[in-house]
This record gives sequence, C-alpha cells and structure tokens, in this order.
Amino acid sequence: MKIIIRNIRTPISVTENEVMEQACSRLAPFTLKEDIVNKHIFRRSVDTRRREITFVWSVTVEVTRSLSENELSRIDAVELLESDPLDGIIEGDEVMTERPVVVGFGPCGMFAALMLAESGYRPIVIERGDNVLSRTQKVGRFFRDGILDTESNIQFGAGGAGTFSDGKLVTRINDARVGYVLSRLYSFGAPKEVLLHAKPHIGTDKLLGVVNNIAAHVTELGGEIRYNTRLDEIIIKNGRATAVRTQNGEIPCSTVILAIGHSARDTYYYLKNVGFKLMPKPFSVGVRIEHLREDIDRAIYGKYAGDPRLGSAEYALSKRVGEDCVYSFCMCPGGEVVAAASEEGGVVTNGMSRYKRDGVNSNAALAVNVMPDGDPIEFQRQLERAAFKLGGSDYSAPIMTAGDFLHKTSGRAPSRVTPTYRKGKVKEADLRKLFPERISSMLELGIRDFDHKIKGFSSPSAILTGVESRTSAPLRIMRNESLLAEGFDNIYPCGEGAGYAGGITSAAVDGIKVAEEIIKRYKRFE
Repeated sequence: MKIIIRNIRTPISVTENEVMEQACSRLAPFTLKEDIVNKHIFRRSVDTRRREITFVWSVTVEVTRSLSENELSRIDAVELLESDPLDGIIEGDEVMTERPVVVGFGPCGMFAALMLAESGYRPIVIERGDNVLSRTQKVGRFFRDGILDTESNIQFGAGGAGTFSDGKLVTRINDARVGYVLSRLYSFGAPKEVLLHAKPHIGTDKLLGVVNNIAAHVTELGGEIRYNTRLDEIIIKNGRATAVRTQNGEIPCSTVILAIGHSARDTYYYLKNVGFKLMPKPFSVGVRIEHLREDIDRAIYGKYAGDPRLGSAEYALSKRVGEDCVYSFCMCPGGEVVAAASEEGGVVTNGMSRYKRDGVNSNAALAVNVMPDGDPIEFQRQLERAAFKLGGSDYSAPIMTAGDFLHKTSGRAPSRVTPTYRKGKVKEADLRKLFPERISSMLELGIRDFDHKIKGFSSPSAILTGVESRTSAPLRIMRNESLLAEGFDNIYPCGEGAGYAGGITSAAVDGIKVAEEIIKRYKRFE
C-alpha cells in the first residue's frame, strides 16, 4: 500500500532524510520498521505566514500492510492511487478510414497527440507556427528588431503560448491525470522539482527542450507534425469532418481535435461562420507590474531573503469588490516582461522566467475581470492597438511608474526599476488612457491593497507596462458530454483556446481526456 503522509512542518534547515524519518515516526504506532519498503518526498511548499518561514512536506511511504481509514486519518495520510490514463481503456470498434488530425501543438494538442501516438493511432498534427528552433529565432528577432511574424511568435508555434512564459504547472483542477502530466514532463526533460514542489515550474529555457523531446517521440511512434500549417477550413459533410484544408493543401481525417489556443482569432471567426456554437466567457485585462526581485524577496521572506533553499519569492494576490475583482496572474519571479503580439499593429505583454528565476526584476500581471458587451475579441484588439499607439507605433510598449498611476500624473522616467520589455524599448505614457475608468480604478485599488500584504508593492518606482490582454480565451467553443463540438459528430474542441483550461497542466489534462474519448470510440487507423 502506498500512502501520502501530509503536513509535516519543519524549519527550512531540515534535510529531506530527516523529513522522511519524521514521516516514518508517525507510522510507528501502526507498522513495524520492516513493513516500510520505500519512501520519498512527494511535495514541498513554503509557508510564509508566520514569523519563522517553514517548509510543509508530504512524504510517500510504501508499506507491506494495509492501513484502515481510521489509521490514515490519525496520522494525516491518504492512500496514493497511481494510474496511467490509458490503463483499462478498451479500444473502440468504430473504423477510422483516415488518421486523426490534431490542430495545434500547445500543451493540449501535444498531450492529445502523445496519447494517440503511444496507443498506435499515428496522429497528424498541424501547427501554424514553427518548430522550437525556428520559433525561438523569430521571437528573438521580434524582441530585438521589432519584426513580427504573425504566424510564429510567442502565441503560435511548438509548445503554444506557455512555452515562452515561466512553464508554470500549478493548477486548481482536482484530477488524477495531473500527476501523470507532471511525471511525463519530467520523463521528457523537465527538472525533478516539478514532481516535488507544490508550485512547480519548468522555466522557458528548459521547457523548449521538453517540447522538442515530446515532438520527437510523437514522430518516432509514427505520428507527423506539420509546422507552418495553418487550419483554414474544415471540410464537413453531414455533420462530420472529412478533411482539413490548410495553406499547404488538404488533409483527409477521421476525426479532428481542435486545440487551437486562445489567440487563434481567425479560427474563432471561421468556426462561428460555419455553424459552431461559440459563447463569450469572462476573461481579464490589465498591465504587467515590475519590482526589483530583491525587494519582493525581502518583503515576503524577510531575513531569509536570498536563501538558496527558498529561491525567488512568489505571490498570488486578489481583491474583490462586489462583482469586480483585481488579482495578480502569471507571477514570474526573477523574470522579464515579454512582447507577445500576434497581430500587426498591437502591443501585448506577457511574463517569462527561466528555470533559475535569477533575473533582476520580478513581474506579474495585474488583471481585472471583464465581460464586455459586443465582440470580446474586438475589445481585446482595441486595447492592443491603443497600447501600440501609446508606445510610439513601433512595438515599443507604453509604461508608467506606479507613482504616476496612483497619483494620476504622468511623464516620470524609470528610476530604481528598469523595464525589461524588449530590453527597454518602451515609452512613458498615461496608461489610464488605455482602459475604461472601471478597470483603471480597480487596478489602482489593487496596487494600494496589495501593499498591505507585500510591503513596497505600491512603490512609486515600480513599473507598469501595457497591455496584458491574453490572460485566457474570450470565447468558449461549446461541446457535449462526449467532448464533441455541439452539432458535430467527430470534432473535439479542447484546451485553453476552446475555453476548457487555464494553463499548461489543465490544458494537457483536457487533451488527454479527448484522446481517451477517441481511443474508446475508434479502432486505430491501419
């Protein structure tokens, strides 16, 4: 029997071996020493709520006898149930006349393709952007020279939008597949910490290699990945997709997985025009805020700031007033603000950290919930175009010091905090001009409120950069209980772009769910 012994609280100086011994000591009333056949660290989190910072551990212990629910409760433990999502799935009997097509190679499409390839279904993946190497080069050119490739950028290409972020794997969903996703990412090159930390991350630098390794594995198993291949049309007959049309030709298919990502605006419009049911959903917009990493570390860790056992400090903050909410999102310790545009004439920001999280600044999105009247995509575009204009119409980003924003002044140049967006290709501007008054007021409220939780958060020298407009999908592609698009028999919308996930891990889980449905329904293509 494998169990997880939880909530072992220790000073940060305690070693992992000592933690595991503490776990075994809890078991002592119910087991003999020789009953324990294996033990290892399962999770570790940091608790900063007390004067003394502590680690909170969970330990996996394998024992030769079974413990009752009462015994588990008395030692604050639960049984660990490990499973492969494909265990027990029986292949369906519906005939595949063509191979399955996966549209998009972000986390959702990547894991759907991986599951299908490992089950012998030889999927064809079409991805509008480039492979890892070419995509990285084009992103670098945009950062450096402001030359945007609208088909291969931070939003589009191998690995999806999450590739150039922090590689955060935190998720709020409670699904057994989460552990499977983490273990597979580790097997493809993610650091071991993704299996241990309560808030795991990979880092952009390491995530690029992980994506490349998964792509190679899918190909080795008989799958295909066709880069620079954008979905232009789905050929539909009697409610069934028979082929997909791309700028590189037509591809016949037995089923289509739509893992398009939240920035595929042309695809959203196409789907709506041909009869897919799309519904607006809440999303958020705002700015990126940057502080010196050492200031955030000191405010959160106090005397422990800089301790290598803790790493760079993270935060997650929110403030609600009635139906309105302002919150921090995609916090990147020791990271940078990156240029994330995918359309000409717009400025979009995102955050990115490398594995070591050792950059000079830390940043996060400050986002306010919105549910705009009318077309939500046009609402995003208007913000992005306004930010482009405020920044000088050359993909420089408009910035504003927190001091100016809070005091409704403008024009102060950065002082202590140097903007990281495109290595300082920014322009001082009044960011309040970007937003409706409600959003500006909520951002101001959030900055002031968060200062009570993290001293110095509202520092006049903090930098705000606009605009953060791609926090999540503005639309949901409606689907039924079988995960099929409403009104269609063999098209499966999934992942963040379809409105069913909110990050790398949850998108990967949704891709696995769709792969399971296809395997249960169809015989593999011969």
